Amino acid sequence: MRRGAVAQPAPAAAAVTPEAAAPVAAVAEAPPARRELRTEFAFELPRGYVDEAGNVHREGVMRLATARDELIPLRDIRVQENPAYLSVVLLGRVITRLGSVAHMHDGVVENMFASDLAFLQDFYRQVNAEGHTRAGVTCPHCEQPFEVELGGSRLGES
Repeated sequence: MRRGAVAQPAPAAAAVTPEAAAPVAAVAEAPPARRELRTEFAFELPRGYVDEAGNVHREGVMRLATARDELIPLRDIRVQENPAYLSVVLLGRVITRLGSVAHMHDGVVENMFASDLAFLQDFYRQVNAEGHTRAGVTCPHCEQPFEVELGGSRLGES
């Protein structure tokens, strides 16, 4: 007597109609739901950058930073001599537009008012750490939590 698996005849293939196969095909072909990644964020400087002609530029756009954006400034001699200069060089790389300034670069950031530089540093941290410009706060009077929009807001406004 032999032991082993007994070969069973294959069951007759069930007839599959095109209508029955359609839902499976539709599910397989449907594109996956994607969440739109926001990479640019508008802002408004509290005071504004004043160019050589005396024009004030307040509205701008900052893009998300890449690893390269954070690494390249570390090779800059100005940053090596003075680490505080890192934020100036970094902001010069990620700010893509500021008013009608033709070419955005770290020299523009160098000539900003200190309050605008502080605003941009906070804005950079918020955008790159959490991907949005909202912050959770609590009302000091009623202690109710709510969110505030940091992007584009002016000092003193709520």
